[in-house]
Amino acid sequence: MIQEILVILAFIGALGYLGRVLYKQFQAKAACASGCSKCSAVDFKKIEADLKSKGL
Repeated sequence: MIQEILVILAFIGALGYLGRVLYKQFQAKAACASGCSKCSAVDFKKIEADLKSKGL
């Protein structure tokens, strides 16, 4: 019984960790204003503005 509880807790911890990694990956970094495209965050507003300026 205790082994099952420990496995479930480890699984929940792993899911929480993966969720946190995915959440942080898609968050824009406020300190990064250089526009060097090294950050993995997606800027949907910039993409939308580029598409509008190209008439798509």
